[in-house]
Amino acid sequence: MSDHPGTSDTPDPLDSFDELIEAETTRDPDLAVIEAGSRTLRTQGGQPQADVPGRPEDPEVDKALREVEAELATRWGETKLEPSVSRIAALMDLLGEPQRSYPSIHITGTNGKTSTARMIEALLGAFELRTGRYTSPHVQSVTERISLDGAPISAERFIETYQDIKPYVEMVDAAQEYRLSFFEVLTGMAYAAFADAPVDVAVVEVGMGGSWDATNVIDGDVAVITPIDLDHTDRLGETPAEIAGEKGGIIKQDATVILSQQPVDAAQVLLKKAVEVDATVAREGLEFGVVARQVAVGGQLVTLRGLGGEYPEVYLPLHGAHQAHNAAVALAAVEAFFGVGAQRAQPLDIDTVRKAFAAVSSPGRLEVVRRSPTVVLDAAHNPAGAAATAEAVREAFDFTRLIGVVGASGDKNVRGLLEAFEPIFAEVVVTQNSSHRAMDADELAAIAVEVFGEERVQVEPRLPDALEAAITLAEEEGEFAGGGVLVTGSVITVGEARLLLGKG
Repeated sequence: MSDHPGTSDTPDPLDSFDELIEAETTRDPDLAVIEAGSRTLRTQGGQPQADVPGRPEDPEVDKALREVEAELATRWGETKLEPSVSRIAALMDLLGEPQRSYPSIHITGTNGKTSTARMIEALLGAFELRTGRYTSPHVQSVTERISLDGAPISAERFIETYQDIKPYVEMVDAAQEYRLSFFEVLTGMAYAAFADAPVDVAVVEVGMGGSWDATNVIDGDVAVITPIDLDHTDRLGETPAEIAGEKGGIIKQDATVILSQQPVDAAQVLLKKAVEVDATVAREGLEFGVVARQVAVGGQLVTLRGLGGEYPEVYLPLHGAHQAHNAAVALAAVEAFFGVGAQRAQPLDIDTVRKAFAAVSSPGRLEVVRRSPTVVLDAAHNPAGAAATAEAVREAFDFTRLIGVVGASGDKNVRGLLEAFEPIFAEVVVTQNSSHRAMDADELAAIAVEVFGEERVQVEPRLPDALEAAITLAEEEGEFAGGGVLVTGSVITVGEARLLLGKG
């Protein structure tokens, strides 16, 4: 690690919906001027990160990828867990401990992990380090989960990596009480791919929790903990403090902990853990934070205080106060990785920081995918995430009539999610995605009626029908009015909607 960074299968849509997907989306002149301004800001910061990949164009590669996906699908899914790292540790041992061949930044928390990981990745890349990023879940393609140099690995490389470790996976399967899970195999693939690249640093997001998460066979030089709230309470605990006890498991001996703003009881648990392992703690609001922010074209302009000083006028092409806080956390994490505030006093090069942040993208996070009417996708799936999204929508969009499309998972606090969105949705179209975890549309509708009232709820079990219905409702405002659609409730719902609307 350098102390001196450089400066420099979803359902087919109805035929009628095909026309909607292919509809003209050319911006009107005023919007064209606005977007030109946004492009100027992005050009000053460099090219955006790679978007979500689609299916491989080569039929043979696509076939091979589907075969790998089918094999992975025979394993325990990500919601069936046996809290232990014994299986992944056994796999790492057989592979020669690839995860120890590079330093890493480990990220846990309830909300904001993926966006923060992508920002950290962008910053490290701007300082000419080769990065590996492992995040979950994916929006559209499983290959998104493993990235090298800011872009998802190719389908060919994904297949090759799977085939390389498959014999060792089968050896672990034969020796353990339970086979390796879907997530554990992917984690093994990521760590192997990063070692093979090789990368200078890995940015790793936990799947769930921390202590017994499959990713927790690394010793992260920097441990990042994004805001903790109630989610997965059946597995992690029923209070923020209990959840923090699990998530604090990623804090390792002598690491640096970057701690976002937390509930008091969660912060106490995390600080106690840090003391036990002699970790250094940097806290948002004390050692670093957001100094100022204002809405800008396509995002926001922020001034951040890092561990080494202030970084003024940083353009971030993402909406919402929560993303500004994610940016502050990401900046502090990269400063800590480079030793800023400890081994070296001077801040990171401001021009490089600006260039990195201006190139950040986070698909499925308040992502505009269509105009006339505007359709926005956001993967909020719990009450805290929904509240942050609702506030960001109020701030960044001038909707006079916003229609919600909500498809949620059955194991989530759906009532809390709907209550967070109720103030901003004129009407809500409830639906379900293709996952076996999806809440039945009628069951979701019954809860929605209690929150919104029967006259504001429409039920469309098929997502294509739900999108068409919502767009029709939004269009009732007229071509030049402020009607819009927000698709939310689940990463899977957002991913499927993204495909239906012609992205990827």
